[in-house]
Amino acid sequence: MNARTSRILWGSIAVLMLGILLGLAATAPDRLPGMDASLRAVGPGEVFPFGTDRDGRSLLVYAQQGARIVALPSILAGLIVAAFATLAGLSRCAGIGWLDSLLQAFQELVGALPRLVVVMVVTMLLPYDWRTLLPIALTWAVLAAPAAMDEAAATAGRLGGARFVEALRAHGFTAGRIYLYHVTLLNLRAVIARQAAEVMMQVVFLEIALSYLAEAGREASFTHTADTKSWASLLYEGYTWLVASLPLAHAMFLGLALVGCVVLATQAFRLAARAR
Repeated sequence: MNARTSRILWGSIAVLMLGILLGLAATAPDRLPGMDASLRAVGPGEVFPFGTDRDGRSLLVYAQQGARIVALPSILAGLIVAAFATLAGLSRCAGIGWLDSLLQAFQELVGALPRLVVVMVVTMLLPYDWRTLLPIALTWAVLAAPAAMDEAAATAGRLGGARFVEALRAHGFTAGRIYLYHVTLLNLRAVIARQAAEVMMQVVFLEIALSYLAEAGREASFTHTADTKSWASLLYEGYTWLVASLPLAHAMFLGLALVGCVVLATQAFRLAARAR
């Protein structure tokens, strides 16, 4: 398999995984269905496609609502990081001294902040009505941006920075072609795609961690309303199977499968965008 075919294959897998996430999110019901005691903790063989929880609710609703919680915030976080990385790389090639210095100051200031501490402070300061994943995801994206900016700037620097642009201009290329095609698409693409995909994955994991802690402590969630279930609820249901011997192994397997899809999408985006 040549490099081009490999990138197309991994790109198709990435798009498929993202499509599954968006499809689940788009079909998610606003509220949980009613409880059905006759269907408590039954497996996929009895209730298609994923079985039910301890209250007789279909686990498909968990997958759908969990996807809706993370889909938009994680994608926006990835786009923000991609924008910061692109700006840093282009700034290094443009040779604009004051802009490069300003971006470096931003990187040093924000990069020095402890991410988890800042996220927890933001989470606690949010009014109850604003307790959704979006502000948490945007905060995480800004805090993750310095690492992406530093790598993009270093990649642009290895190209030669402003000298690379001057050389291409001497060959008659326009500024738009140089910055958009030669710099961004050909050389920064791999860094931008990988950093953006990793931040998307981190936002999903952050939501699962926060929701799991809230569920285990019987507290209101920081990322969704009481009528919505996170993927963390699947893992918590599975934990019940481990400690209380309830027949909920299928909930654990579904939760791990959804997490695995996110990891696969991240890896696929990275491989699809790798440099030639």
